[in-house]
This record gives sequence, structure tokens and C-alpha cells, in this order.
Amino acid sequence: MNNKLTLKLEQDIIEKAKDYATLHKTSLSKLIENYLHKITNETNGNEKITPLVKSLSGIIQLPADFDHKKAYTDFLINKYE
Repeated sequence: MNNKLTLKLEQDIIEKAKDYATLHKTSLSKLIENYLHKITNETNGNEKITPLVKSLSGIIQLPADFDHKKAYTDFLINKYE
């Protein structure tokens, strides 16, 4: 169910938000709704890391210039040849 909400914001913030919403092809209402949904559903860093994930963390060392997109593209090309 949708309800009306009135906000008081600085005019320049409103204009920038409208421009952002237009650029991303959404409404200002939807933009604010998505933002509020995101911040109210965050776990605030209380996620538990399992021992398995913790043990795997840092196990792979990649070069600084490693291009993961190119590697994945190459993988897919080889897979579907």
C-alpha cells in the first residue's frame, strides 16, 4: 500500500535528486523508496563469516594488473567453442 510522505529538503538537493532520477529513468519517489528500503534492511556489519569462508580468504594471489573481465570472457569463449 502506498502512502504519501512530505519531506522538507534544500532546493538544490531536490534539483540534483530529480536530475539523478531522470538520468536513471526512475521517479524521485521510487529513488527515495529504494534508498529507505536499502538502509532499513542492512545488517550493519553483523554478518557472520563461516570458518570455511574465513579459511579461504586470501588464498588466491592475483597480479595487480589481472583483468577478471577478460579472464571470464576467455573462459566463456573456450567453454562454448
